Amino acid sequence: MAFCTKCGKELEGGASVCPNCGAPVPSAAPSAPAVQLKTNRGLIKYILLSIITLGIYGLVVMSSVSTDINTIASRYDGKKTMHFCLLVFLVSWLTLGIGVLVWHHRICSRIGRELDRRGIGYSFGAGTFWGWEILGSLIAVGPFIYLHKLFKAMNLLSEDYNTKG
Repeated sequence: MAFCTKCGKELEGGASVCPNCGAPVPSAAPSAPAVQLKTNRGLIKYILLSIITLGIYGLVVMSSVSTDINTIASRYDGKKTMHFCLLVFLVSWLTLGIGVLVWHHRICSRIGRELDRRGIGYSFGAGTFWGWEILGSLIAVGPFIYLHKLFKAMNLLSEDYNTKG
């Protein structure tokens, strides 16, 4: 099963151009990527290990989210998401926390666009961040729901990337 390297749509056997976007199809089908991305992000593990490690595990997981979305989407959208550690240790205090809001908005939008581009039927985007993380904090469980949805979206994207590239 071959997929277009530009739009990600499935290609018919022997196609020379993608019927969806018109991009030329290389003669050899792309193989699975050399680097396999993690697909085991979970909320309970995130909370427990973050408590045990005094927040270090949380930094590692969110850093992997920013690195993985760059690996998955950069060749299609030409963008690069700032590394989470740079955000936390430099940008967040310089911008009085506004940089964190902008980072989350942008990464959620980017994840949502990549889910759509790959045809993965999971609803996620910037509205998820603003609805669950920001407004949901009024009911205390909203940020946890946001993290769960973020991890699920990244797990789905990582699984798709690991199989299709």
